Amino acid sequence: MSNVFPSQHPLVAHKVTRLRNKETKSKKFRELVREISALLAYEATADLDIAPREIETPLATTTGAELKQPIGLIPILRSGLGMVEGIWSLMPAAQVWHIGLYRDERTLQPVEYYNKLPLEPTVSVCLVLDPMLATGGSAVATVDILKKWGVVNIKFVGIIAAPEGVKAMQDAHPDVPLHLAAIDDHLNGDGYIVPGLGDAGDRQFGTG
Repeated sequence: MSNVFPSQHPLVAHKVTRLRNKETKSKKFRELVREISALLAYEATADLDIAPREIETPLATTTGAELKQPIGLIPILRSGLGMVEGIWSLMPAAQVWHIGLYRDERTLQPVEYYNKLPLEPTVSVCLVLDPMLATGGSAVATVDILKKWGVVNIKFVGIIAAPEGVKAMQDAHPDVPLHLAAIDDHLNGDGYIVPGLGDAGDRQFGTG
C-alpha cells in the first residue's frame, strides 16, 4: 500500500479516540474533526512545490519560500464540510469547491446531486475531504470528476477508512495518495465502518 499513509502522530491517535467515543457530543465532535483535519493536511501537503521569495525582515534581507501551486479543497457533502475549516486555517488562500454525492442505501453506490466546478480548473492541487472512506464509491466518483475537470495532482484526506474503501480507491485511482487517521477492520452489512464512529454527518450536525 505504497500510496496509503495512515498517520503515526500521537496527537491524531489521541483525538481519533475521543472522536470515536459515543459519548462525545456534536460540538466537541466538530472541534475534533477540525483539529484532526488540520493535522492530516499538514502531513498530506509535505511535498507541495515551493518557490523562493525574497523578503525584508526587521534586520536583513533574506530568501524564504512560498507555495507555487494554487490549492483546492474539495469536501464531499455533507460530512466533508466539517474538515474544511481546520485545513483552511493552515491555507487560507485555498479555494473550496463542493461536490455533492449521497450513497444509495439500497445499492451503496454514489449518486451525484451537486457540482458547481467551473469549466476550466482554477487550481493545480486538490485535497478531497471526507471523514469516512467506507465503500469508497463517493471518493472514487469525486476523483473521477476532478480528473475529467483536468486536475492531475489529487490527494484524499480522510479520518477513518475501511480496507474495502482503501482497495476501491487503489483499484480505481492508484495515483491518488490516501492520507488517513486510521484504517479500521471492515464494513458491516449496512456499509458502515467497524469499529468506526457511527455516521460522521449525523454526529457533526446533530441529526442522528
